[in-house]
This record gives sequence, structure tokens and C-alpha cells, in this order.
Amino acid sequence: MSELEEKGGFFNRIWALLRRPSKTTSAGMLLFVGLILGVAFWGSFNWALEVTNTETFCLSCHEMEQNVYREYSGTVHDTNASGVRATCPDCHVPRPWIHKMKRKIQASNEVLHKILGTVDTREKFEAHRLTMAKRVWQTMKETDSRECRNCHNFMAMDVMAQNSRARNRHLEAQEAGQTCIDCHKGIAHELPANAFSAEEELNQAH
Repeated sequence: MSELEEKGGFFNRIWALLRRPSKTTSAGMLLFVGLILGVAFWGSFNWALEVTNTETFCLSCHEMEQNVYREYSGTVHDTNASGVRATCPDCHVPRPWIHKMKRKIQASNEVLHKILGTVDTREKFEAHRLTMAKRVWQTMKETDSRECRNCHNFMAMDVMAQNSRARNRHLEAQEAGQTCIDCHKGIAHELPANAFSAEEELNQAH
């Protein structure tokens, strides 16, 4: 038998197998295809998560770029002596996977309000600022300021290296069981009108 005939016979057998696959071959093909699709889905899913966890993505909404980002620019979280920055997702997107997924689902409501134009002007944003701020403060209280603690931790603080005011406040906060957001509202964004009365309401709820 010639080499050409051998090759032709091989391809004919492959073609016949594809046209009438055995049960074993079918199961193997399904498993292989499923594996490829699974890897592609997981890769795409994680890629989408990474893309939506960037400052660039957050600023693609002019509501954020024109309001809270401009307030954040120049604050200690944006620029400081050490050069360590905390960007939008560092403060507003949890790192633990389950909590991150919960936050992503909640964000679908924000997409709805983006479509509705709820805060698409400065005036509308200011009108809703207190409501939005209270929602964030409430979440941070419930999570013991989890995202703050990615960088800051009472136990790791050298309070003796702090100035006397900061040292006293941090020691008092530890003793009282307070969390970061109890004292650090408005550190990266402007405080809304009536913020202090809202703070009293939040503390009374706890």
C-alpha cells in the first residue's frame, strides 16, 4: 500500500469516527468541549471583574468623574508622601470573593439609576448626596470598615508615633469599640449637608 493510500485511509477513518462517533468518543468530546468552554467562561468572568474594578471604569460615569472624583483628587488617599494610593475600588469594592459578588449584584441598581439619570447633574447629585452617603456609612459600620482595614489596622498602629490628638482619639476609639467610619467621614469626599445629624441617627441605630 502506498503512503498516499495510507494517509487517505487514516483520514477516512477519522471522518467516519466524526460522522458516527462511539459512545466513548462522544463522552470524551463532550468533556473536552465542556472543559474548553468552562475555561473560556471563567477567564472571561474574571477579566470582566478586573475591568470593572479599576478607577478608569469608575470614572467612565461622568456622575462620578464630575463629583466624587474631583473631591477625592488631592486628598491624602490620592496623593501623599509615601505614594501609596487608595482608588475607588480599594474603598468601595470588597476583596473577599463572596462579598465582592454581593457588591457587584448591588451595583446593578446603580446601573438602573445611571439609565434613569437620577444624579446626572450636580444639582441632582447634591440632592441625593446625603442618602448615598448614609448608605455607604451604614455598610461600613456593618462590616467594621472592612475596606479601610485592608490598609489600616488598630493592632498594627504605633500610636506613640502619632501626634497627641490622633493618639488619644485612636486609643479612645479602641476602648469604645468604634470603627474607622465613626470618625473619618468626609476624608475623601465632601460631607453632605446635615451630615452630623445623620451621623447621630446612624450611631443611635447601633
